[in-house]
Amino acid sequence: MATFSIPENPLHSTRESNEERCYMARQPILDACSNVHGYELLFCGGRQPTEAAESELAARTVLDNSIVQGLERLARGLPAFVPCTANAITRSWVQMLPPNLTVVELPANSEPTFELMAACRQLKEMGFWLALNDFNGTVTPVTDLADYIKVDFAAHDEAARRAILAGFDKASLLLVAKNVETHEEFRQAAAEGFHLFQGYYFCFPELVRGHKIPGNRLVHLEILELLQNNPYDLHRLSQLVTCDASLTYRLLRLVNSPICAVRQEVTSIQLALVLIGQESFRRIATLAIASDFSAEQPPELLRLAYVRGRFCELAARLCRQTPAEQYLIGMVSLFPAMLHVTMEDLVRMLPLRQKASDALRGKDIPEGALLQWMIACERGNWAACDGLSASLGLEQSDLVHCHSQALVWAETSSSSIA
Repeated sequence: MATFSIPENPLHSTRESNEERCYMARQPILDACSNVHGYELLFCGGRQPTEAAESELAARTVLDNSIVQGLERLARGLPAFVPCTANAITRSWVQMLPPNLTVVELPANSEPTFELMAACRQLKEMGFWLALNDFNGTVTPVTDLADYIKVDFAAHDEAARRAILAGFDKASLLLVAKNVETHEEFRQAAAEGFHLFQGYYFCFPELVRGHKIPGNRLVHLEILELLQNNPYDLHRLSQLVTCDASLTYRLLRLVNSPICAVRQEVTSIQLALVLIGQESFRRIATLAIASDFSAEQPPELLRLAYVRGRFCELAARLCRQTPAEQYLIGMVSLFPAMLHVTMEDLVRMLPLRQKASDALRGKDIPEGALLQWMIACERGNWAACDGLSASLGLEQSDLVHCHSQALVWAETSSSSIA
């Protein structure tokens, strides 16, 4: 997501050159029922700065973007965890954000100076929430003000984590386990007393090789197969879609939604196919199938699939890839998590080009570079983003812009389905 400058904004006391990289990612923070509680906003900018300078630049960048883009849009109206340095807090930069949406995230090892304590108390009085990041058990005066305590699950063993959490009895305090990457870690974190969970464990459910996909899902896979033909068999496709009442309903709702901008009311799948054309219908059908696949999964999984699909489609035009195929690669990348099957089992059922199948398997080929960039961005792996954009011969700003557009489009798609 691009960074914009605000004239006379104190966040721009240092000007970055046009060549500097600037990435954004939003990482979901889920509750025990896999509902999204909020998002942490991560940014990166600058060329090989010191660690302190990088933290300061990231804080200024996230605040700048939050002001320009709007926290409500960036975090879908949910609490936005905004990483800040002690300097950003004491200089009152964060006060430009809406208190009712902002969780000010401060490193837990920040020195509790008089200025920092006074600034934190003022933020609390204004209605901001306060989170301490990377808490290791060392209690300071700032700890008493915290609404969230974030612990790196991967950095500590069970005994250390339990020792860290011991003594927290404030009913309003929420304990967050971050870097939770598997369902086993999620269950363990919940058992230890954590309330919220940050990580991509919901993308990696427990898969069973050879797991049998239900019949109606096989129909959906056959639909995806037909959509790969150009032109596709209109009559056969209509028959398959109308065999599934749920899919028919969702497709008709989507066709009549603002996504397609079809002015005529659509009352049948056959008419929908004719009115909106093959390219649009391919996208809508994939959306509806993904929605059906993820019906029993966390909603964030489907939202992430939308972002990946749309990003790959938009960025495909920059690197001479086929947009329709890239859209499918981005979307299908999360189908294994939705269907509880391995990627290897899934690609054998799909009539994709060998290059597309290899991209989904994670092979280092041009057809998979956009998906890999998106995955690296989701996890805040900025070095990998740099390497992939360089290998594609693309400006990172162009990829960031595609990512920004994909986020907005995903929200529109999710709202239409809902």
